[in-house]
Amino acid sequence: MEAFLTSTAVVALAEIGDKTMLLAIVLAARFRQPWPIVFGILFATLANHALAALVGMSVASLLEGEWFRYAVGAGFVAMALWTLVPDKFDDDDAPKPSRHGAFLTTLVAFFLVEIGDKTQIATIALGAQFQNVLLVTAGTTLGMMLANAPAVWLGNALVERVSLKLVRMLAAALFLAIGIWVIADTALG
Repeated sequence: MEAFLTSTAVVALAEIGDKTMLLAIVLAARFRQPWPIVFGILFATLANHALAALVGMSVASLLEGEWFRYAVGAGFVAMALWTLVPDKFDDDDAPKPSRHGAFLTTLVAFFLVEIGDKTQIATIALGAQFQNVLLVTAGTTLGMMLANAPAVWLGNALVERVSLKLVRMLAAALFLAIGIWVIADTALG
């Protein structure tokens, strides 16, 4: 259960103000069809994060050892610093309206934009940490949906009311705490 809850909290906080959250707002404004967009986000995230958690778990099982656990802990500390940098979303990044509709456009756009994104990197690290693809994928997907589903329906009103700086600081603190915990656990254990 720890893997699920930690994964949910980490991604939900890290996703607020992230490029993919801004993408959700843009898609909602362009298509004005919230349900296909939400389902596109859900399926894209499930696919992307399942692969990421599997990569994290596979790499961890191949590279078991104290130094690898230190690297995972350092990775979380690096994620804390990266989270403090606000994401930008340019009109060039936005998907063009597609004849394939809101669902398919969202599915493809979210899957592609999530590649190399901090939440995908965090999912890899969580997969390495917890060695459980199912719980990590379920948790990170729930975290993604907790952040992005409201963005689809509430859009700009949500972004204007929530202090993205405060959320970034909370997410960074959570990543830092996990990093320190992993490093301390490795040093003591």
